[in-house]
Amino acid sequence: MAEDFPFEISPMFEGERIRKNDMYVELAGPKSVGFELVRASEMDNVEDGKFTLIGPDISEMEEGGRYPFAMIYKIAGELVEEDLESIVERRNHDFQNYVQGLMHLNQRYDVWVRISKEAVGKGMTSFESIAKAIMMLFKNELPFIEKVEAIYITDKDEIEKRLDEAKEIYKSRDDRTRNLHDEDVDTFYGCTLCQSFAPSNVCVITPDRVSLCGAINWFDGRAAAKVDPEGPQFAIPKGDVIDDMSGEYTGVNEIAKTLSSGEYDRIKLHSFFEYPHTSCGCFEVVGFYIPEVDGIGWVDRDFPGTAPNGLPFSTMAGQTGGGKQVVGFLGIGINYFRSPKFIQADGGWNRVVWMPKNLKDRVISDIPADIVDKIATEEDVSDLESLKTFLNEKNHPVVDRWESEEEEIIEEVAEKTTATTMPQMQSTMPMNFPTMPQMTGEGGGVKIILKNAKVSVDKIIIKKND
Repeated sequence: MAEDFPFEISPMFEGERIRKNDMYVELAGPKSVGFELVRASEMDNVEDGKFTLIGPDISEMEEGGRYPFAMIYKIAGELVEEDLESIVERRNHDFQNYVQGLMHLNQRYDVWVRISKEAVGKGMTSFESIAKAIMMLFKNELPFIEKVEAIYITDKDEIEKRLDEAKEIYKSRDDRTRNLHDEDVDTFYGCTLCQSFAPSNVCVITPDRVSLCGAINWFDGRAAAKVDPEGPQFAIPKGDVIDDMSGEYTGVNEIAKTLSSGEYDRIKLHSFFEYPHTSCGCFEVVGFYIPEVDGIGWVDRDFPGTAPNGLPFSTMAGQTGGGKQVVGFLGIGINYFRSPKFIQADGGWNRVVWMPKNLKDRVISDIPADIVDKIATEEDVSDLESLKTFLNEKNHPVVDRWESEEEEIIEEVAEKTTATTMPQMQSTMPMNFPTMPQMTGEGGGVKIILKNAKVSVDKIIIKKND
């Protein structure tokens, strides 16, 4: 029972943030290593309620310290199947945040946990109490789980030994949707697990678009909705196709309006710029628009440096998250890179200009052969100027966009400008942000329309016609 634990357990604690000054210890996260994993097992292979700890306990950790951390749960039951592993795994995020004084973020091998000083002061000195609380919640909230066993690991060598196996399991789950696409099904799935941190987030999971956290694919959503119809994963009838290229459907728009409390009423699943998918905070990768080259870059949580725009992942994640539709930033799960519909409304891979090398290497087999060497990494460029040079030298497809935009600027100026002498006009890279309004200026019979171009002018002479 909840009263047996040295902390309170309630959904009211979801969304609790533990800042650095209030933190007793940090587990895994961006500066350490860890993972969480759920495995379906036979009934005879699970000792219900058993807890095993490999490595130091909370009471043996130094205040303010950072430690590796892994959580493994073995579950069993008549209705338990492999399809449910990801769903139960993701509910660990839910239930950990029910514990007062504990903050759980992200998923899989990006898991990040903090325990507060206040919680330790009140008696949260052992992982056993946390694990037993989570196991209790698993069985109470997910009735198909009849037996559950937990293994927590804080020993770095042991975590690293098991991490490769965990990643292989994640990969095998992701590969299941390879040959299934949005047009092949009538139902998508939604997930509201992140709404405690991002109240207006609407996570839509389709065969071609994995959840933002990367942990739940279409098969996982289907299995969860079947065994737990009142749970956070649910069916979304996709309805009629409004626009196949951008991935807009009547059913998705209807659920978006409902789940966001009316904040959004349109979502285009495969668009970067127009009515993009909302971004929670658990996304694996952030996409960011680079207006200086009219291209899109991507950066993941594991990249410690700064992108060519001078910003690290953390800064762009802060701008992107919160359940917002942010034009110019987009959170995704890594497996979305493998989708043939990957941001297809805005050029797909032909619009991608930069990625960290490790991220690029992870998905390199899914990057079209004719573009793979034209996408820069931190080993190729360090800033916007070197990125421009790289893209020019590699003849990246976005270079054609620059040329067409420059021609359009010149044509518009020629058509709209009357009685004007412009001795010199030097257009640099077009800053054509697709959803920004066109800048106009008019008066006295002169109208100049520029599409965010940088124009150098020595002199303008305006004469009134007699």
